[in-house]
Amino acid sequence: MVTYSPIVTDDDLVFKALADPTRRILLDLLFQRDGRTLKDLESGLEMTRFGVMKHLKILEDAGLVVTRRSGREKLHFLNPVPIRMIHDRWIDKYREREVSALIALKAELEEKDRS
Repeated sequence: MVTYSPIVTDDDLVFKALADPTRRILLDLLFQRDGRTLKDLESGLEMTRFGVMKHLKILEDAGLVVTRRSGREKLHFLNPVPIRMIHDRWIDKYREREVSALIALKAELEEKDRS
């Protein structure tokens, strides 16, 4: 029997990080105001400090969040580059003219069915 070990790519880490709603909330908070401390991010969520730290670690591993020390505090910043790379690689190519035409045709046919 042949077994395959999965090869984890940067895209996989980004998709995994984005799959969780709590991590998406953290990214939204950083989008609203960058350079937040753990305490600040924790105050916007109903979870323990440790839970927020675990989510931030996954976001950091995916490259979606970068940190910088400022005295005793660790500031968290949004890094939009991995999301843009996902967009360019996986989303943008599906916005081609043919796909748009099919979506328009589908909408037109569904409208006729309702009539």
